[in-house]
Amino acid sequence: MPSQFTDDEAALMADQHFFRAKAQIMTKVRDMLAATHAALKEEVGASLVTPPDFDPSSCQFVKGEHLELFPYQYLDFPKHFHDSNAFTFRTLFWWGHHVACALLLEGAGIKQYKKHIVDRFHQLAGKGLELSLAPTLWEWKRGEGYTLPITHDRKAQIAAVLAERSFVKIVRFLPLNDPRIRSGGVPGFSRETFRAILPIVTP
Repeated sequence: MPSQFTDDEAALMADQHFFRAKAQIMTKVRDMLAATHAALKEEVGASLVTPPDFDPSSCQFVKGEHLELFPYQYLDFPKHFHDSNAFTFRTLFWWGHHVACALLLEGAGIKQYKKHIVDRFHQLAGKGLELSLAPTLWEWKRGEGYTLPITHDRKAQIAAVLAERSFVKIVRFLPLNDPRIRSGGVPGFSRETFRAILPIVTP
């Protein structure tokens, strides 16, 4: 039997307005990420503890349609993926979910980064940061089982989780209904997040 469509599906297929609006939104998201790149360039300095061959100017803009069925765009800056090493700050727009700003760390320096998180815990706590609990760097959902908020009362719990992990992902989320989305505040949010995670990656 050929596929049959519900009334709602048929209406969506005939709706040209949605796809025109989607195209306009995605253009604005790309502009937002370009502004984020400009803001972050003022924050990336020579004092970072980075892997070998790290290039502080390296960046990447990516656009796709299928992050768990939803469109997305992201900026990686600074960006370093080489061999088994990762040192990247990602600003991700995920349609239907949120904006996420995340520090991705793996490979060279990971022991030092984890030590900084524990030793400088109270510099990081209470700033909206969360530790990813996922088994890979590429999970972007939030909440119980996915992320653990970094709050002042969770130092022992965070330290125990870090001890078992070969990589670290620290993320901060901005809901899509937050007023900062409409007002163009994502570059500032990303910049604030980068400043919040600096105790992890500075000497």
